[in-house]
Amino acid sequence: MTEMVRTQSVEMPDGRVETQLGADLVEGGYHNEDLAPVQLPQRTWSTYNYMALWIGMSHNLATWALAAGLIALGMSWVQAILVIAVANLVVLVPMLLNAHAGTKYGIPFPVFLRSIYGVRGANFGALLRAIIACGWFGIQTWLGGSGVAVVLGKVFGDWWKNAGMVAGEPWTMWVSFAIFWILQMLLIWKGMDAIRRFENWAGPAVLVVAVLMLVWMAYKVGGFGPLLDQPSQLGWGADFWKVFFPSLMGMIAFWATMSLSIPDFTRFAKSQKGQMIGQGLGLPITMTFFSVLAVLITSGGIALYGEAIWDPNQLIGKFDNIVVVLFGVLTVLVATLAVNVAANVVSPSYDFANVFPKVINRRVGGILTGIIGIVIMPWKLLESADTYIFVWLDFYGGLFGAVAGVMIADYWVIKRRRIDVSELYRRGGRYWYTGGWNWRAMVATVVGMIIGVGGAYSTVDAKGVKAGPFPADGYIPFLKVFWHYNWVAGFAVAFILYLILCRLAPDPAADVVVQHDQDPALLTDPEPALAAAGVAPGEGDTLRRDPSDPETETDIDGQRPRSSR
Repeated sequence: MTEMVRTQSVEMPDGRVETQLGADLVEGGYHNEDLAPVQLPQRTWSTYNYMALWIGMSHNLATWALAAGLIALGMSWVQAILVIAVANLVVLVPMLLNAHAGTKYGIPFPVFLRSIYGVRGANFGALLRAIIACGWFGIQTWLGGSGVAVVLGKVFGDWWKNAGMVAGEPWTMWVSFAIFWILQMLLIWKGMDAIRRFENWAGPAVLVVAVLMLVWMAYKVGGFGPLLDQPSQLGWGADFWKVFFPSLMGMIAFWATMSLSIPDFTRFAKSQKGQMIGQGLGLPITMTFFSVLAVLITSGGIALYGEAIWDPNQLIGKFDNIVVVLFGVLTVLVATLAVNVAANVVSPSYDFANVFPKVINRRVGGILTGIIGIVIMPWKLLESADTYIFVWLDFYGGLFGAVAGVMIADYWVIKRRRIDVSELYRRGGRYWYTGGWNWRAMVATVVGMIIGVGGAYSTVDAKGVKAGPFPADGYIPFLKVFWHYNWVAGFAVAFILYLILCRLAPDPAADVVVQHDQDPALLTDPEPALAAAGVAPGEGDTLRRDPSDPETETDIDGQRPRSSR
């Protein structure tokens, strides 16, 4: 008869926790290999890996389109960079706060959500994140396919560029879209190590290309002066500030998805310090610097072609030098491939796996992401800079602000960074809450979302034509005032309301977790307290390594020494 493997959890001197799940949890309905806690030997990502991750994810066509879109909205290059820099500093805060749990416990985003929303309720936030990621996958793939079409157009000539129309686009565009889609599916099939190696060189390579393109543009327009002298069409008065705050929310929303699902990547970190420094340097600096390049190149396009071309492929395609076009587009495509796989396929594949762990793994989830990314019809989201920023980014930003508020309130204030990892995989355990759902988290999130996006409205021009899909007075008119501050409003309301609900209707299981740091009696014998709270005790042992003797592990009560594994 095979001996039953028991769950063991070891806390290291640096605060990271390694958990080996028992056979009962592995064979249960809430576990698969991709959702399991990462063991310490597999946590190999260093500071450079996280810097390279952000360099690769920042240097891509969508970032370029985002920065160039601000110029298309009438901002000067100074105003555009101001918006982008402030937004990246703001979104870095929830990014690092949520990253902590992934590094400490080695768990992915959807499993982390189980501690907050419940083992079943986690699917709410995970699927929301997954659907938005599918949309981003489609956007990046369409931009990438457009780049492929530009390259092949230079190679094959006019017959490729002037091909017959199918569903509003040349059939060659659909072929290019399919080529880029297949390349991404092949990369995600190779796994996280392949993505890490790809990111290490893809991001820096596209940065070099962008600098060379800037120099080439400056040469074409007679120096850097014309790039820097393009005036703002908005000024610095009321017209600018009316655009500033919605644009700021859109810029924050650009990485709001990653600020939630960043544990999917930090679960592989060697240390908290390494991932914090890597992200702290990688995100704001590289995102802002690449945006500067995109903005200046777009400003150069105004001087050279008389219009703000916010689609980078269209701008590059106007260059006469075929070597510049091929070199530029191919390198940017490599970076777009890297960011799309890392940011928009890895995370939703885990999210889909969380719904049906025994049916969907990372690879199947990645394919599912790719299919949904096509169904969403990303070409519609890229029809204009207004649609891209004020409809797509602003709307989901308000939704994700509420999720971020609840996540941070729960992990940092309610649970004080203490999670029982084994219970995240157990039906009826500590994080089962009410039927698998934490109603407090759900109520706070939904209310925050309503405040954030309930007032979504579209402007109407002098001819009475709406400039977007939302009602002119907003879905809920009296919430219209919050629409320009959607991410901040959703975050603040959800954060505060969740803390109030936890104070008015505390969860007994959550109280036990918090008291572990405060009441030695619970550490000595936690089972009576757990039973009194109505929480099923765990099946295994929680171990803590003695910092003074790294070769020794003890049970949490410190009574039974164990040899080091």
